[in-house]
Amino acid sequence: MNFEGKSVKRGTEKVALVSGGAGFIGSHLCDRLIGEGARVVCLDSFTTGRPSNIEHLERESRFEFLEWDVIDQLPQWMRGKRIAFTHIYHLACAASPPHYQADPEHTMLTNVMGTRNMLRLAEETGARLLLTSTSEVYGDPEVHPQHEEYRGWVSCTGPRACYDEGKRAAETLVFDFIRGRRCDARVARIFNTFGPRMRCDDGRVISNVVCQALAGEDITIYGNGSQTRSFCFVDDLLEGLVRLMDSELPTPMAINLGNPNELTIRELVDIVIAMTGSASRIVQLDLPEDDPKRRKPDIGRARQHLGWSPGVDLREGLRATIEWFTDPRNRSLPQYEEPLIAAAE
Repeated sequence: MNFEGKSVKRGTEKVALVSGGAGFIGSHLCDRLIGEGARVVCLDSFTTGRPSNIEHLERESRFEFLEWDVIDQLPQWMRGKRIAFTHIYHLACAASPPHYQADPEHTMLTNVMGTRNMLRLAEETGARLLLTSTSEVYGDPEVHPQHEEYRGWVSCTGPRACYDEGKRAAETLVFDFIRGRRCDARVARIFNTFGPRMRCDDGRVISNVVCQALAGEDITIYGNGSQTRSFCFVDDLLEGLVRLMDSELPTPMAINLGNPNELTIRELVDIVIAMTGSASRIVQLDLPEDDPKRRKPDIGRARQHLGWSPGVDLREGLRATIEWFTDPRNRSLPQYEEPLIAAAE
């Protein structure tokens, strides 16, 4: 089937598959799509996703859930024309270092075999696919801010390689399918995202700092805290993903989605301490291997092609995130033998 120049049909029911749909971002995306009137099939293996993230959708007639690992061949009923998928949002993959490093082989295969399976499903059903890639494809960047034409400074042998290189391989597959006119696809490179439904044990800097502050525990900073990140609230990211999926780009291209407001980790810690009223001490640990020193997206393409830029203020997003973690059911401090590495998503 030739997909060159193909547009998703308008005026028909949106039937979306969301892989990784029980995860932090994926579950919010399921909510958004259901709210817009779509039918949603959520696929998740619960490797890092949580049943509690989607339990509120159980009574929704337009929502279906399948516990499945995208590495495995998809069930026959999902393939061909037996279900009329119009959109495939491929989010499945552990996205924080403690989780993706726990089983690096599985992480790599999720990015390669899982993406291949989703692409073949898109090819067979005629659905448009969106791959959620990552700012980690830029590695520890020598170019700042990071624009989509920058090819990155990535270690292919380091402890982050299963994720960084896995996502780079996933992007390669997507663009090869596009060049082969096998499916219609989009690629989003996501920068640090935060908000409710994050896991306290995921190793992301905001969840670490907020959970430690609320518990009155020492707040750990890796290195001297001068490394920078740019944090995007989950609602802003969802708007970018949906706009990218629905866009008609002039040529195949990756699109950065993130907040360009850059701040140091130490500045973030000071803000969280002030907002929580915490008496926690700050403790410095060694900077982990391959940890990026600076991270800031150039979102010129997103502005130009999607009319998108983030609108949620950092403190507004932090208030919602702190409120989420204030519930003890959402907060359990991580205990790892190795230092945590700040995650990009």
